[in-house]
Amino acid sequence: MASPPPPKRQKQSGQRTGLREKHRNNQERKEEAKLPQKKYYRQRAHANPFSDHQLAYPSSPKEMVWANHFPKYFPSAIAADGDAETKPSGKQVEVADIGCGFGGLIVSLAQKLPDTLMLGMEIRTQVTEYVEERIKALRIQHEAEGHYQNISVLRANTMKFLPNIYEKFQLSKIFICFPDPHFKARKHKARIVSPTLCAEYAYVLRPGGIVYTITDVEDLHKWMAKHFDDHPLFDRLAEEDLKDDVCVEVMRTDTEEGKKVERNNGSKFVACWKRREDPEW
Repeated sequence: MASPPPPKRQKQSGQRTGLREKHRNNQERKEEAKLPQKKYYRQRAHANPFSDHQLAYPSSPKEMVWANHFPKYFPSAIAADGDAETKPSGKQVEVADIGCGFGGLIVSLAQKLPDTLMLGMEIRTQVTEYVEERIKALRIQHEAEGHYQNISVLRANTMKFLPNIYEKFQLSKIFICFPDPHFKARKHKARIVSPTLCAEYAYVLRPGGIVYTITDVEDLHKWMAKHFDDHPLFDRLAEEDLKDDVCVEVMRTDTEEGKKVERNNGSKFVACWKRREDPEW
């Protein structure tokens, strides 16, 4: 009788070893300000956006509690009845990084756009947790200068609940960087760009705002270009219009996927669209 195969070697997880919890406790006590290690927050690259991810969403953008994300700009106060309330703020989130991954884009843009509030949106639980811990560590490291207070991350399913988070015309920039290509034809419905989603991007993006896209998959690049080109509220920007845009350079070089493509000598396909004014009708 053949002996059973040896048990598979399990990859070390920060959750199983307790290292992730130790790191979080150190952050809360401000004993250390070390950046989290990705190896403890690994998760498969693909997530089904049509699954029930047990996410809680506000019924409308007015119910978003931004003080949890940007305490510097939405400080809490104690009301007369003893309940906590958020002081009014003239600031609002203007930049959304859809599928932010490990947060390279918003971290790089944090000091290039220091007066702009930016939110990374990621559907994967452990990756979102990594970005949260990364931002906490950066805030502690730069507490004296007050840097990185303008970025945050939210675990979210953009395909389902984007208008629950942002008001109409709230955003000035939307980034879609190296999205899941969903190569199989039957999976194309899960791509982050579609006629319906283009309409939602046009809803939350103010006139003159820009959608930035980048991918290393030419077929996906053509797919996204076709859908934005076909939409009546978007105009494609020429290359000369983007040569002085710092966001394009950061998108090319500072995201984790962008760096990986660079190491592998791969191609990067960039395209951007400006949101038109609403027609009179």
